[in-house]
Amino acid sequence: MPVIRSTSTRAALLTAPLVAALLGTAAVPAAATPSPPGESLTCRGEGVDPDALVRHRTDTVIQAPLRTIWKLQTDVERWPSWKAAVTTADRLDHGPLRPGSAFRWTMPVPPNPVTSAPGLDITSTVEQLKRNSCIRWTGPATGEGLRIDGVHVWTFAKVEGGVRVSTEETHTGPQVEANVAIATEILRRGLEAWLRDLKTAAEDRAHDRPC
Repeated sequence: MPVIRSTSTRAALLTAPLVAALLGTAAVPAAATPSPPGESLTCRGEGVDPDALVRHRTDTVIQAPLRTIWKLQTDVERWPSWKAAVTTADRLDHGPLRPGSAFRWTMPVPPNPVTSAPGLDITSTVEQLKRNSCIRWTGPATGEGLRIDGVHVWTFAKVEGGVRVSTEETHTGPQVEANVAIATEILRRGLEAWLRDLKTAAEDRAHDRPC
């Protein structure tokens, strides 16, 4: 990945999927494809921030049972076991993930001129959820002198050959809005990294199941 020298651009790197891109986990899954502009994902009628300047949507087809994919994505406390660049992940409530559930997770922050914090704290709250179909969460990512507010939507649909997992996210905040084009590009890479990790983990588990 090319070295990015501007301060505003480096600030834009410091959200969950963006850090994944910096840590070398942003290779694009073979089946990941950006969706046409103008189409927005929703969960129970709610979508991403319509006014956000930084946004991206993408999807991939995973050859694994829907229940396996859903379990991986909603078992938040086990994210560090398969999702690259997640250091810790803790539920702030108990039981199955549901509307109102909250979780706090951390990611390392590479050295940069914007913040001296060693990591990024993200607190997410599930706003909408439909089992085996969609999730929408919101929340801030914070570091020293930094705050980015995100809205993230996931949908899951059975298709021929597997399950199509689609994701869309928006970011707002002065750091990312200082350089929208580069912040959006790094967001793209981060979301595709997340899909890649999910695809690898789900397909590995599916192939390991006894016949």
